[in-house]
Amino acid sequence: MKRLLLLKSKYMAVIAMCLLSFWASAQTTVTGVVTSSEDGESVPGATVLVKGTTNGTITDLDGKYSLSVPESATLVVSFVGFEQQEVAVGSRSVVDVSLNTDYKQLEEVVVVGYGTVKKSDNTGALSSVKSEELNAFPTLSAVQGLQGRAAGVQIQSTNGGQPGAEMNMRIRGGSSINASSNPLVVVDGFVGGEMPPPADISSMEVLKDASATAIYGSRAANGVILVTTKSGGAGKTKVDVNSSYSYQETSNRLDLLSGEDYRDYILEVVPAYSYDATVDTDWQDEIFRPGHIWNNQVSVSGGSEAVKYYVSGTQFEQEGVIDNSNYERFSVTSNLNIKASDRVTIGMNLYGRRSIDQGVLTQETTGGSSSTGVVGAAARLEPDTPVRDADGNYTQSKLGDNIDNPVAIANEIDRERVTDRFQSNGFVDFKLLDWLSFKTTLGAGVTSYREGMFSSSDLVRGGGSGVATLEFDKATNLLTENYFTINKEFGIHRINWVNGYSFQKRVDEGLETGASDFLSEATSYWLLESGAASISPVSAQSTRILKSYYSRANYTLLDRYVFTATIRYDGASNFAKNNKWAYFPSGAVAWNIGDEPFLESINTISDMKIRASYGLTGNQGIGAYESLSTVDAYYSNRPGQGALILGTLANPDLTWETTAQLDIGIDVGLFDNRVRLTADYYDKQTSDLLFDRPIPAFFGVNETVPTQLQNYGEIRNQGIEAMLTTRNLVGDLTWTSNLVFSMNRNEVTSLPDTATISYYNAPGHFNITSGFQLLQEGQSMGVYYGYVYEGVTQPGDVLLVGSDEKIGGEQFADLNGDGELTDEDKKIIGNPHPDFIWSFNNDFTYKNFDLNVYIQGVHGNEMLNLTRMELESFRGTNNVSTAALDRYHVLDNPSGTIPSADPGRTQKISSRWVEDGSYVRLKNVALGYTIPQSVLEKIRVRSLRVYVSAQNLFTITNYSGLDPEAAYANEGEGTNNADSNRNLGLDYASYPNVKTYTVGLNLGF
Repeated sequence: MKRLLLLKSKYMAVIAMCLLSFWASAQTTVTGVVTSSEDGESVPGATVLVKGTTNGTITDLDGKYSLSVPESATLVVSFVGFEQQEVAVGSRSVVDVSLNTDYKQLEEVVVVGYGTVKKSDNTGALSSVKSEELNAFPTLSAVQGLQGRAAGVQIQSTNGGQPGAEMNMRIRGGSSINASSNPLVVVDGFVGGEMPPPADISSMEVLKDASATAIYGSRAANGVILVTTKSGGAGKTKVDVNSSYSYQETSNRLDLLSGEDYRDYILEVVPAYSYDATVDTDWQDEIFRPGHIWNNQVSVSGGSEAVKYYVSGTQFEQEGVIDNSNYERFSVTSNLNIKASDRVTIGMNLYGRRSIDQGVLTQETTGGSSSTGVVGAAARLEPDTPVRDADGNYTQSKLGDNIDNPVAIANEIDRERVTDRFQSNGFVDFKLLDWLSFKTTLGAGVTSYREGMFSSSDLVRGGGSGVATLEFDKATNLLTENYFTINKEFGIHRINWVNGYSFQKRVDEGLETGASDFLSEATSYWLLESGAASISPVSAQSTRILKSYYSRANYTLLDRYVFTATIRYDGASNFAKNNKWAYFPSGAVAWNIGDEPFLESINTISDMKIRASYGLTGNQGIGAYESLSTVDAYYSNRPGQGALILGTLANPDLTWETTAQLDIGIDVGLFDNRVRLTADYYDKQTSDLLFDRPIPAFFGVNETVPTQLQNYGEIRNQGIEAMLTTRNLVGDLTWTSNLVFSMNRNEVTSLPDTATISYYNAPGHFNITSGFQLLQEGQSMGVYYGYVYEGVTQPGDVLLVGSDEKIGGEQFADLNGDGELTDEDKKIIGNPHPDFIWSFNNDFTYKNFDLNVYIQGVHGNEMLNLTRMELESFRGTNNVSTAALDRYHVLDNPSGTIPSADPGRTQKISSRWVEDGSYVRLKNVALGYTIPQSVLEKIRVRSLRVYVSAQNLFTITNYSGLDPEAAYANEGEGTNNADSNRNLGLDYASYPNVKTYTVGLNLGF
């Protein structure tokens, strides 16, 4: 028996060995690399399984795998955020897999104020913009990269293509007249933070309705932008290098008279003019040059499950297209995340930046002899004037005001602004229970700048001996946030509840001084004591404190019915004692109708959600002490004696501007989310506007027109916005499109005391003294007001009394029929607000090639072209445009369509100068190629993409000025809020926009 068992065992061993040998002969080892189809990056941690079995592995830190598989096996490859892919092995031993992004998975969670929520649970109106969109082409800032990417957002440079130019941003229209209208920016939880360069940003969320923004209360009326910077991930250390070079040139130039054409014109209007036929200076050629941008970024990221880090350094340098206009920025961004234990996470976000802005004067507001800017002088100066005279000195104008020539202005003004910014925000996140956490943050931001300007004695503005000014400013911002978050699911219920407290303090300090009459100009503005005459110094300090309590509850029932309630209670020191605190509540509902059983059978609908919200948000964008009385120094005519006089009048009842907003929206996904549409209707009504209201002179306020800051007036913005995303082609050739559409109607619905307020912003040498811009009930903010131009006055036409015109001059409509040209003949002649704006972005990929085509459009807005007004008034005070070639002349050109030259003509605001500002612009075209992974492995490089791109290649427009995106007297937010809000669509002597051609690479190790 024992022998039989032994024999059976031997047989069994032989059989097992045969089976094992057969199985081994049927197995093969497969290796490969799993990468992302979007950027070619390796995907560590991806799961590789043999279909129908548990035999599998995961990719290593380089995305590589090795697996024994049977013949004819099929691999199933998957990873979070990517579509699962099945690949037949066949006879191959190397199987590389490229995973496509799963857009539905990526969109499951969205960033909101003080946390995140599932996208299906979001009830607010928001737009998400990813890093790839912000970095589609080289930009000065992340705000510029956001232009055209989010519905309901309008972004415009305050001064064309000027290096370092500020950007004005409006979300769903401007909602204030005298307070700030720019949105609140939150960077990694730091409220009021500065955005880092686009290359360091992971994503940007634009919060637009009250449901999304009310958690930020008194600062949320203009919308909120949440910025999430890049962070490290567990795995091998990654080094990324992004570098590009751009060549720039002016996109347009003014058509000005020169040579004999100028001679004929000037001798007609100024017969005594001494024309120099030996000189023909093109002043635009003299000041314009090719521009250049160098943009370099290096980042290092990585870590483990316990510690993750990201460190980045960026250098941005731009030489503008006008001589001596330059901008340079150096910045460092660092994020550290430490998982101290299963329940404690510690993190720190750091950002530091130094920028050096060397600017030239443009967009002058006074325009007299000492204030002319470079572009304005290039347009005005006579072409028969040389750059320097026979003695080598800079020349000045021979006509009109005695202004410096543009070359002198560009070269002889030393102007530099150096800004340092440091921003830090640390946090500790405690997971108290599986469903309860507490997060505390402590942040600090310090911004300081020094701006100096020296005007040489060679200039009119230099006064013959030089003038210097020097300014120092510092702003310190401290913030702490402390909040609990509840995330709990129980049965058919899900709740997300945030409750917190915030404290923020801002201190501003400033000093400005100067001097003139220098014996030596060698030290520029750095030795003010060497000036014989000093400019009285000015200094200031202010402190603002904001304390807040906030709560937001998000409740979801059956994964279909969502309810959100938010409230914030803010107290601000800059408001009056009777109104320092206020509540800002909102409520919202959403219905995930796409998950209802009655729609399950409709396969074309991937998901569908209907949203509605209503709430109140505030605006406290005023100075620290504007509710209090202030005093000014008042100097008497007796030497050594002085006094104090009332500077502003206190208002103990001053309170917030409040915006009530209704939003109704829908989110739809069709055809397995290959088509996605988000659309919203909104109605924003802002009341209690912060308004400088005229008061009687007997109050004794030290102003020409005494005013008091009061709450009075209302503005309404209502509109429709939509974003349509389509994945038109998939496979080897992919095509994804984004169409963004925004339409906003702005209306002033109530004003203090009167239904109309007029004002004006034009260069001082225009000698305009009556308002041509209006705030009027029932009209949009900043509409144009003036005469109606009817063409050239012909023989037999009635000459209106008071028009100062002759036959061949300007003809205006006599609206009241009294035979005179008076203010009664003025009417609204233009509206600077567009009917709608849009953008169309297209991304194509074919194997390793990628192509981006981005088009932007603005329609229905009107521009008041003050540059053209100066160049076509034909008064003999400056050079003029080539339109003068068709000017009326009783003998030579009696059919001329342009008014005749007339030295006695006064400049009048009329519809002649109002133009359609609509345009369509090819904003970006970029072609890239990603080097195959098989090639990169040989040179030990993780990823490499090279690309070429071009920006602003062409613009389709009927606007005759340099650029339809011009913005004169529209200073950056915080510099002058009223100008930023009210001066819309004006164009005078702006820095020109530019065409840009770029080559670059993205390299990863």
